[in-house]
Amino acid sequence: MADAALIPRAPFSGWAHGIGAGGGVIATDRDGLGLATVAARKSQSSALTQRVNERFSLLLPAGPRRAAAAGVAFAGTGPGVWLATQEKGGNGFAAALEEEIGAMAAVTDQSDGYAVLRLAGPKVRAALAKIIPLDVHPAVFRPGDVASTVASHMGITLWRLEDAADGTPVFEFAVFRSLAGSFWHALSLSAAEFGLSVAESR
Repeated sequence: MADAALIPRAPFSGWAHGIGAGGGVIATDRDGLGLATVAARKSQSSALTQRVNERFSLLLPAGPRRAAAAGVAFAGTGPGVWLATQEKGGNGFAAALEEEIGAMAAVTDQSDGYAVLRLAGPKVRAALAKIIPLDVHPAVFRPGDVASTVASHMGITLWRLEDAADGTPVFEFAVFRSLAGSFWHALSLSAAEFGLSVAESR
């Protein structure tokens, strides 16, 4: 009997569905986002910063911040380590990044290793307060800030984007793809009272 063909699917497909009413929290699966971890090689931090600036026109963050330009972003996740992303970059992003900065940094493809979910809406902070031990009040967690923390005991990396046009906050979460279902379950429980809606993947 021949093996069934493997069909790619979005990380949160099969789990992501609206819950309750009100639209207080809006979730978007960031399927197709290119992801790669970048770790500076010994004594190459300055050279790496210069190359990233030359190639991508952005200043590589020195701490837990995110810098973005023309669809490419670097989020600082530790000393000399970043999570790099590219809009619709897919698995080709890491290979292209390796060609650009491989002499100065170790680049590891994470496009299939992580699932990324965007959360927005007027009640998103209230929902997050139930699952993460982090204060995301606008006075202390600003646009561009990055944090590595836990959500219901699952390791995550999160960053805050610029606010939506209506002024509501926007966050993105990276979680191991194998934990996407568990993360969605925790989110659905925390956001149910506010209404959780699902937007088209982007």
